Parts: sequence; C-alpha cells; structure tokens
Amino acid sequence: MGRPDPEEGQLPAPVKPPDGGWGWIVLLGCFVITGFSYAFPKAVSVYFKELMKDFHVGYSDTAWISSIMLAMLYGTGPVCSIMVNQFGCRPVMLIGGLLASAGMILASFTTNIIELYLTAGVLTGLGMALNFQPSLIMLGTYFDKRRPLANGLAAAGSPVFLSSLSPLGQVLLEKFGWRGGFLIMGGLLLNCCTCGAVMRPLDMGMKRKMGKAQDKYEAKEMLPIGGKSEEGISTADGTKKGKKAKKKPKKGKKLLDFSIFSNRGFIIYTISKFILVLGLFVPPILLVNYAKDTGVPDTEAAFLLSIIGFIDIFARPACGMVAGLKWIRPHVAYLFSFSMLFNGLTDICSARASNYTGLVIFCIFFGISYGMVGALQFEVLMAIVGSQKFSSAIGLVLLIEAFAVLIGPPSAGRLVDALKNYEVIFYLAGSEVVLSALFLGVASYCCLNRGKKEPPPENNPSAGGGSDTEEAESDVQEAEEHSSNNHQPAHSTDNAMVAANEEANHVAEEQSGEGGGCPAGDGEVLARDGCNADQMVERDSF
Repeated sequence: MGRPDPEEGQLPAPVKPPDGGWGWIVLLGCFVITGFSYAFPKAVSVYFKELMKDFHVGYSDTAWISSIMLAMLYGTGPVCSIMVNQFGCRPVMLIGGLLASAGMILASFTTNIIELYLTAGVLTGLGMALNFQPSLIMLGTYFDKRRPLANGLAAAGSPVFLSSLSPLGQVLLEKFGWRGGFLIMGGLLLNCCTCGAVMRPLDMGMKRKMGKAQDKYEAKEMLPIGGKSEEGISTADGTKKGKKAKKKPKKGKKLLDFSIFSNRGFIIYTISKFILVLGLFVPPILLVNYAKDTGVPDTEAAFLLSIIGFIDIFARPACGMVAGLKWIRPHVAYLFSFSMLFNGLTDICSARASNYTGLVIFCIFFGISYGMVGALQFEVLMAIVGSQKFSSAIGLVLLIEAFAVLIGPPSAGRLVDALKNYEVIFYLAGSEVVLSALFLGVASYCCLNRGKKEPPPENNPSAGGGSDTEEAESDVQEAEEHSSNNHQPAHSTDNAMVAANEEANHVAEEQSGEGGGCPAGDGEVLARDGCNADQMVERDSF
C-alpha cells in the first residue's frame, strides 16, 4: 500500500491515530514505563545507608548509582532512536525490560560498589532507556487530537510511582535487607516487558482490513467476468510486478534522521530545554537540606517532597487537558514557555523563605509549575517535528539534556559547599529557568511566526500535528470512495455490466500498448475505468 512494514522499524505515515481504543492500553503501558524511568533512580536512594555500611563507602559513592541510571536514561537517546528505527518499538521494549530486570537481580549478588555501578547503574539504566523512549513514540502514533491529555496522563506516572516505590523500598529493606529488596525490585521491573508487549504497531490492523477488502474486491470483479478471468489475472499479476519494480529502487532508511536540525523550531526547543535542565532539578534536590539548615525537623523536611509529588500528580493531567483545548493547542509552545516562567519565578520568590510555612507554599506552587513542565515538554516536541521524526528528535534531545543534567546539579552542590548559602543557588536556578522560558517564547514568536509567511498555506502543518491526521483522513476517504465505486458494477444490471467490461477491455488494450500502468487523471474516473483500487491508494499515498 506504499507504506513501510512495521517490522522494518519505521512508523507508518498515513495511518490515522485512533485517539482511543487500544490506545488507552498503550497509554497505561506508557504510564507504567514513565513511572519506573523517572521514579526508580530516586527510589533506590532508600538503600544507600545499608550499602554504605556493607561496602564501607561514602554517600557520594552510593549516589553515583542514581546518577549513572539517569545518565544512561538521557545519554543513550540516539542509540534508542537507531534501534527503534531499525527493529520497531515492541522488540526494543521487550529487550529493555529484560535488561532492567537482569540488572537489579545481578546487583543483589554484587560484592563491591563497582559491580553495583555496572549492574544497577549501567544495565538497569540502559534497560529503562530502551523502554522510556519507544513508549513515548507509540503514544504519539496512537493519539493525535487527544495527545496533550495522553501525554499529561502518562507523565503523571512519575509522581505516582515515586510516592509508592519509596515506601515499598523501605518496607523491603526492613524485611529482606538490601539484597532481597534489589531482587524483588528486579522482579517488578519485568512488568516493563508486559508494557512492551501491548505496544502493537498501529498499521497491522489497518493492513489486515485493507487485505480483506482487497480480496473481496478481486473476487467480486473476477467471478462475473467468466471467460475473461484469465485476462484479469494476468492484469493483476502485471500490476503486482509493477509494484515490486517500484519498491526495488527504494532508498535505505535513515537510522537517525539529522535533517531535523534544519527545523528552526527544533533548534529553539533544544536550546531552551538545555538551559531549562540546568536549573530545573536543583531546587527539589537541595530542598530537604535547605529546610534542615533553617531549623525544620527531619520528618517535616522530608514531607516537603511528598507535597510536591502530591500536587504534581494532579497538575500533569490537568495541564494536559488545558493544552488540548482547540484555542490553546495551536499555541502550546507559549503555554510551555509560561509554565517554565512560572517555575523560575517560584524559585526566585521563595529563595528567602525562612520558615516551614513559606517552604510549604513554595512546594505547592513548585509542584504546579513542575507538573506543567513535565506534561508539556514532549507534547511540544511532537508538535514541532511530527510523529514520523519524533523517534530521532527525542533521542537527540535527551542526549543534549544529559550534558545539562551532569552540569547543573553537581555545580549547584559545589556552590553550596563553597558559599554555604542556599539563597544564591535558588536565585541562580530560577534565573536559568526564566531565561529558558524567555528564549523559547521570544524566539518562537520572532523566528517561527515570520517563517510561517514564507511557505505556501497548503503546506503549513498545524501546531498540534494535524497534518498527519489530515493526510490519513484523505487517504481513508479516497480508499472508501474507490472501493464503493468499484463495487457498483457487481450489483448493477446485465447491460451495465457488459458496458463496464467493454470499457475495461478498451482501457486494458490502451495500457498494453503504452506499457501498462494506470493513466494519470482523476481518481474516481480511474476507478470506474478498471484501475486497481490498491494501485490507486498507493499512488495517492505518494
């Protein structure tokens, strides 16, 4: 049908996202994968004290386990993109689930900290990376009109799993020790394989339906012809040979599409996201220690993170619903810029909070703004590059973010050690987030709005990725029109059938004299003249 097979790893271009149906199961799987990917590196920290005692190492040595996990999650983005484009989302996620589980199981048998780095850090981090990125790609193929809501619901998996995995890890540590806890955590990560199994390629069901419709059409067309069926068979064989001849010069598929760097919107998004990550994660990392230094008890200081997580659970789906509104979705990039500005100003305004009440107010507003950023970050990227280039785009973006993750929080920690002042760190982190928001908003308005006036209006995609949907809808409508027009002769009178057969023979003679194939012209006229409907859909799809 002119579309690449799902086994080849490239997602089908013209297939219309169902915005529901099996997509809700895909959304549930993405919810679980997102929860494990973002919450698991933080939940492992409950085992650090026991690891320090057993291996006789410091806190900074054990903290490298979480850092390596996050570095693998971000830094292996291009590798994940290449594997998805080559093998597809489902096989990559199944392998990733096995690697993540195997890493934690092997970590339960380690005897030194270096082995923990290689198993729980590298192996588990790589497994979660191979699950996280393909799940977002599949979510973008199953949802279009409801994609902002779907992204918001999937992003809510991070705070939900963080609020559940940390207490679970503490219970496992008390009953089974850190080795037993790692072993059970490895078993839980096998659920990633279940989530990968439900990531059914979208075009499989479409190909089955079109195949059945094609078989019925051929049967109805060839049976009434009678003695001329052999001629119809030879014509069909010639059509199939023509298809194979067209497929032979097909160019090799790009494993990693670097052409997205020619997209100005992608460049603006990447730069702003790099600046954002430099300061986004600093306040929640330093919040507990900051509260303790101001005289807040340990239990109340730890509760501040729970407040952020609780607010975050509701902020992400709510922001996804707002972003899906028809008068807001075309301007979702500006909503993302506003959420970053909101987050940065929250950091700056709370830098002088000196009591527990002020810190609680900060956590409420930070949870709202942080949830908005988390719900919109991948939705904006999908809207900029489209679903077909999203697999390459997210891999390159995550790789660039990996450098910011390795620069931002460690630099903030060193400044705290040198200055002994958290106020400066909050000012600095908030300023970086505000700078990223202003850059995204101003650059999008100045560069992209001017760029929209240059190309012709019919080639301008909508901000919400509606071009993919419009192409898919037109393909489906044209296929239905061709199939309905081709079925009409089978139900007409004998005289009409004779006239149609004579007309088809006349066209076949003309095609044989010209070397075969369908003449160029209007789609409906070609369908009535006997052109194969499958060939028509293939031509229109190109």
